[in-house]
Amino acid sequence: MKDMLLKEYAKLIVRIGANVQKDQIVILNAPVEAYAFTKLVIEEAYLAGAKKVVVNWSYGEDNKLYYQYASEETLKEFPEYNVKRLEYFMDNKAAQISVGSPNPDLMKGIDPKKFVIASKAANEKIGFYRKYMMSNGSQWTIGIVPNLEWGKKVFPDVPYYEVIEKLWGVILEACRVREGEDVVENWKKHHAQLAEHREKLNKYNFKSLHFKNKAGTDLVVNLVEGHIWGGGSEKGQNGVTFSPNIPTEEIFTMPHSHGVNGKVVATMPLSYQGVLIEDFWFEFKDGKVVDYGAKVGKEVLKTLVELDEGSSRLGEVALISHNSPISNMGILFYNTLFDENASCHLALGNAYTMNIKDGYTLSEEELMKKGYNKSMAHVDFMFGSSDMEIIGTTQDGKKVKVFTKGNFAF
Repeated sequence: MKDMLLKEYAKLIVRIGANVQKDQIVILNAPVEAYAFTKLVIEEAYLAGAKKVVVNWSYGEDNKLYYQYASEETLKEFPEYNVKRLEYFMDNKAAQISVGSPNPDLMKGIDPKKFVIASKAANEKIGFYRKYMMSNGSQWTIGIVPNLEWGKKVFPDVPYYEVIEKLWGVILEACRVREGEDVVENWKKHHAQLAEHREKLNKYNFKSLHFKNKAGTDLVVNLVEGHIWGGGSEKGQNGVTFSPNIPTEEIFTMPHSHGVNGKVVATMPLSYQGVLIEDFWFEFKDGKVVDYGAKVGKEVLKTLVELDEGSSRLGEVALISHNSPISNMGILFYNTLFDENASCHLALGNAYTMNIKDGYTLSEEELMKKGYNKSMAHVDFMFGSSDMEIIGTTQDGKKVKVFTKGNFAF
């Protein structure tokens, strides 16, 4: 039965996630450890009509060894052939599927400065592609598969020989892949439910949101004028509807890059560049991080905040009810894709142009004048809780209760 469920999961990623079109090229990023599942995704992509599936295999330990031994000069290099590949994929409107298999502690012990050097080098050469994908130039999606190291982190008390099966079980349930049910129909219903909240928030057209809880968060987030709430399915600039994150529970929009004030306290650890950051907080003034702290991983957090001007400002604010399927599992996944869908979250760094009126057609300069944030980074961190209260202020000054006791009030 598990084999059938894995085929359904592959179908979900290809048909709902990327929504691969006939004669479309598909870029598939996958770890070598997940070769068996990757094969299912490849086959499903061809069944959906893909012209060619190009697989980019990766191996986490190989990546770690590279950062461990590469010189700073080497890290500053970015191969031209990789630039040409991405130009080709962009020109041909290729769909992109990423199958992740995270190890939250993979890069522990590596000098954080090395990640900064490599990120800046990559952005200089292929920043155009990142901008293209974050503007939904074509379809893209992300799914997750288990591995032993991650499983032992999530379920430390489960015998190692049962960990993979245990993790598969919760992944499939979180993604609404269930025995005897049609996964495509499940997701159509799910998208419809997310659309209800999205439409209500868009009708309110809030000027700002005030977040407060007992963990210490007291934060006012101004939203850009003409902001648009997204969530669930999205439409690419090529006109194709897709679902970027598998799973997804969030409704999100664009904060004003210079309009955030107060303190936010994270309620879950953050795995950034393969290193865990724990018990951390940020203080904002006029949109910028002016102070921050962490009990574990502060040096890595420093590299994020100081990566560039935009990495110290917000690019996303997302709402998720505490009473939601992934949150109700009561599992800390140590992985942003899953943990962010169990909690309200914010993202430091680049904003999504889909979250503002005419975002796909306005120039970068025009967008930034409206409050759009530009950065090499886009890193989500979770701050939701069961006692989160959110008050929205409308354009005419009316106060509306958006969240009460961690959940939507409407």
